[in-house]
Amino acid sequence: MKNNPTINKEVLRLAIPAIFASITVPLVGIVDTAIVGHIADASAIGGIAISSMIFNILYWCFGFLRVGTSGMVAQAFGRGDKETQGGILLQAVGICMAGTLLLWSIQWPVYYGIMEVIPSSEGVGQYSHDYFFIRIWAAPATLLLFTAKGFFIGEQNTMASLLCDLTVNVVNVIASFGLAFYTEAGVMGVAYGTVIAQYTGVVVAGIICAVRYRDIVKAGLRHAADKVAFKATLRSYASLNSDLVIRNICFMVVYVGFTAIASQYGDEELAVSSIMMQLFMVFSYFCDGFAYAAEAMVGRFVGEKNPTLIRMTVRDVHLWGVVIGTVFTLLFIFRSDDMIGLISDDPLVLTTAQPYYIWLMVMPYLSSLAFLWDGVFTGATDGKVMRNSMIGSVVFFLLVYWAGHGHYGMHALYAAYMAHLVFRSVYMTVLWPYKFKKWISTLSY
Repeated sequence: MKNNPTINKEVLRLAIPAIFASITVPLVGIVDTAIVGHIADASAIGGIAISSMIFNILYWCFGFLRVGTSGMVAQAFGRGDKETQGGILLQAVGICMAGTLLLWSIQWPVYYGIMEVIPSSEGVGQYSHDYFFIRIWAAPATLLLFTAKGFFIGEQNTMASLLCDLTVNVVNVIASFGLAFYTEAGVMGVAYGTVIAQYTGVVVAGIICAVRYRDIVKAGLRHAADKVAFKATLRSYASLNSDLVIRNICFMVVYVGFTAIASQYGDEELAVSSIMMQLFMVFSYFCDGFAYAAEAMVGRFVGEKNPTLIRMTVRDVHLWGVVIGTVFTLLFIFRSDDMIGLISDDPLVLTTAQPYYIWLMVMPYLSSLAFLWDGVFTGATDGKVMRNSMIGSVVFFLLVYWAGHGHYGMHALYAAYMAHLVFRSVYMTVLWPYKFKKWISTLSY
């Protein structure tokens, strides 16, 4: 990797499988919404949207299992340190088990507490309740898949992540469709299908680790036996993840706030906001394919102590961000009706959505930098920058909505969402030169 074309080739090697893997992630929600949108009304779509939001609240608190794992494993990979790679994996799995017990123990107060502050019709509330208390049984599988994905990215193996995600989504489509249309489960078939799919993905991830990474797992067990080294790794992991937990709480404020505010405008507006957010997420996960490449490569080159390749990686992933942003902008300009129609064929929902198409069109260019910089700073395990960018973005989200909602209604909500993305982009862009110099100063040659 001594020249830019070779770096670009490595970016694509990691990014292309990651793009396909990432773009399948929102398909769990999109498939559920699309199936429900064709067999039920707007209240069912809204109910599942609210429950999905609550799962985001619960699971985003554990987002560090992917983000923190990928950066630290990538740096250990760059150093050739198998024991630390395996030790981080084992520590993350242990946190998954503890996290599962926590989630199951707090599911009732969390669900009912949130529903107390989210206004909803009786129909929305019933669908939300049934969906939530079925899908919660997938908690251990969901957390383990976070960890597996972070580990595979850190190991420079986005193809393994793709295999897991494809498995989850193929099984989800088949199981959810079959259960929803051909059993008495009806609408709730989508919840059962999601649970089945998540556990199937864990089985695939376990097989990959047992076959491909057996030596690293064994090295991790040796690392665990060395109490001094294991505690040192755990302290580093905990320090990084404390910043990431705060970051993820801020994510929750934005995304929960978006759905909670949208629910105040009625079932149709809530259904439209759910569909719009699904389309927003399709782009973000697509762009995240290159962000994951940045995580893997920046982390690896930090471990290898090679600032030149760090700089070249950052440049190349951002060039690809421009390409992705252009493609999606054109897609949203010319095919918004078709994309909304894929998710719901309810005429009232389609009509309600049309005034908000402009936000689909401007979103790609306003947000791509935020996603790509997250990848860079994740690879460098600089949790403080990601934490602070989200704290500031929450402030902008709330201020913009507060300033505009009296005159512009739901448009103010979409503007607030875009404002939080713009703040993240600008903040990390401004900090990049300073942080890069600081990283270089810590590298010894």
